[in-house]
Amino acid sequence: MQRTSASVRAEDTSWEESVSAWMDGEGTEEWLDGLDVAEGKETWDTYHLIGDVLRNPELSIDPSPAFRARLSVALANELPIVAPRRRPALRPVWRFGLSGFAAAAAVASVAWVAQPYMSGSADAPTAETRVLADASTATTDDSSLSDYLEAHRQLAGPTAIRQVSFDVGTGR
Repeated sequence: MQRTSASVRAEDTSWEESVSAWMDGEGTEEWLDGLDVAEGKETWDTYHLIGDVLRNPELSIDPSPAFRARLSVALANELPIVAPRRRPALRPVWRFGLSGFAAAAAVASVAWVAQPYMSGSADAPTAETRVLADASTATTDDSSLSDYLEAHRQLAGPTAIRQVSFDVGTGR
């Protein structure tokens, strides 16, 4: 059953919108029967011509000076847009101060963390400092705890963490 141009136009608002929707992959193929009509074929050819010119500028035609003059007159006769101007957005002043404060806080925290390593004071911890426990505070050997830790060490495998020994005098 063939459809006429009037029935296609009643369902779709215009040939241009139908072709545009179909080219964008949004339309249905029902309107393709209307391409047998002169108006439908002309619209189809126009869309393909537009695509060809966009892909290859050498196919375009340079407009004549008369056309450019008519276009200039039409633009000059166009009514201006009467709309209130948008006010520039008011930016709070505290936003700029807040970012400066954040940068200063970051620098201060880095300086605070790095300060003990930068100063040569005796209070700063160094790699050579060893703290040895007093012999009187050493607890008696608990062989079951040592056995448990040794078994765990063998099962867990080597790690980057060094085991701490509370045994005085043993350098493990």
